[in-house]
Amino acid sequence: MPTTSDFERMLRGATLRVTRPRLSVLSTVHAQPHLDTDSIIGLVRADLGDVSHQAVYDVLRALTTAGLVRRIQPTGSPARYESRVGDNHHHVVCRSCGAIADIDCAVGEAPCLTASDDHGFTIDEAEVIYWGVCPDCSTATHIDTAHTDPPRKDSRV
Repeated sequence: MPTTSDFERMLRGATLRVTRPRLSVLSTVHAQPHLDTDSIIGLVRADLGDVSHQAVYDVLRALTTAGLVRRIQPTGSPARYESRVGDNHHHVVCRSCGAIADIDCAVGEAPCLTASDDHGFTIDEAEVIYWGVCPDCSTATHIDTAHTDPPRKDSRV
């Protein structure tokens, strides 16, 4: 985990002023990737006290524009932020609880950047999202179904 001085260097390197809200947001995103904005606001407020929603939104926008954080938004989910930038990784999302994890490209260096037909575009990034059920939810579903009574047969058949 980077230190406060590392975060200060990151901000200065991106030509952003070093402010307490920027340091707190950057630290929060590094500590807990894939958080939504409301969760980030709650943790920043716990760290700094009274910080407005708009201030956190503005910081997230500035950090995203500067390339210090990445914004992702899986279908049906609020925007989420992560500190893993500069590579072409993907995500897996649990359909049940919404947990998100990073996934490296499956084979070689970014094979997903080679489209079957690029329509003349110069492709530099691909957003691949895998959907499934996480281990915790799979176990919970298995336990829930294991303790239910078997379906009753209809005697009128």
